Amino acid sequence: MSQFDQIVDRKKTQSVKWDTLEATYKQEGLLPMWVADMDFKAPAAVQSAFQTYLNQGVFGYSIVPDSLYDAIISWQKRRHDFTIKKEDILFSSGVVPSIALNVQSYTQPGDTVLIHDPVYPPFAESVEENNRKLVRSKLFTDDKFKMNFAEMERLIQEEDVKLFILCNPHNPGGRVWSKDELQQVGNLCKKYNVIVVSDEIHQDIIYQPKTFTTFQNADPSFKDFSIVLTAATKTFNLAGIKNSMVFIKNPELKQTFEKIQKQNHQNDINTFGMIGTQAAYEGGEAWLNELLDYLKENIDITYNFFQKELPDVKVSKPEATYLMWLDFSAYHLTDKQLEEKLINEAKVVLNPGISYGEQGTQHMRINLACPHSTLKEGLQRIAAAFN
Repeated sequence: MSQFDQIVDRKKTQSVKWDTLEATYKQEGLLPMWVADMDFKAPAAVQSAFQTYLNQGVFGYSIVPDSLYDAIISWQKRRHDFTIKKEDILFSSGVVPSIALNVQSYTQPGDTVLIHDPVYPPFAESVEENNRKLVRSKLFTDDKFKMNFAEMERLIQEEDVKLFILCNPHNPGGRVWSKDELQQVGNLCKKYNVIVVSDEIHQDIIYQPKTFTTFQNADPSFKDFSIVLTAATKTFNLAGIKNSMVFIKNPELKQTFEKIQKQNHQNDINTFGMIGTQAAYEGGEAWLNELLDYLKENIDITYNFFQKELPDVKVSKPEATYLMWLDFSAYHLTDKQLEEKLINEAKVVLNPGISYGEQGTQHMRINLACPHSTLKEGLQRIAAAFN
């Protein structure tokens, strides 16, 4: 039996995923397969590090230790062959706050920012809430997402795009963008002086034989006009510790970002964030390798289930993340009808695809990071509703 088979009761723990269901949907008995955290306990090394800190009983202000920088530098080199130095690293409470800070740092109100469609909803929110103009380039969808480079170039030219926010690996589609694809993106942005912000929070959840390329590794020159965002929180199920990293190798870009951070007093980080990140990178690697095998089994279970039980739902296996994109368009339901059917009949809560952009219409995103038994229960519920 795997450690990931253990059922952890998360109800009444102030969990967004589990404890907001009744208030949101006004009914009991719903199974949450939406919010992107995992129903698994964090690595023992992380729990132990937290316990040691708790035992000393004083929770005052903390400084960032060199050991944290060392752990991050070592992890990036070891897992991703990405070489960074201490002076390239800044900290933030999360990747989403970092995206907003990047929008504020490198654009002015009214400037245009490019994102893909579909993509993680806070990308659009961070642009529009900061009074920038949002444009979206549609991703091709056949068996998997592909970028439309011709459309991206046209939008960059016509809309005078200043900033492009990339999601690599892609959420919700689970694509690991290849080195060649990243080179094409980078060369396009380089040609038109567009700054690239690369959200790489899912960089560690990659399934063989795919390999991950960080944007700045695609070409040595890309470091001059790009910012990489990542965290240990998605990898090790630590979203609540509120810590992420910002990698900026260009000193001018770094200085600009630091200035905006300080203006917003966003340059202090949570002590638990520091402790959890270091402990995860130093002692969580074996746990992660086991997790990846378990998640791969969940992907196979889900893919095979839909092929057999609900073949009208089109699915493709994600190359990364623990999320799967489901195409319900064969049922000819509106987005509202689709969501209501899943909630009221299947008693399962998924993320509505339409929230990821127009391309997400009649789609849903399912979170597979749960014990096999929970996953199978959710899939059976969905099948019962649609059969």
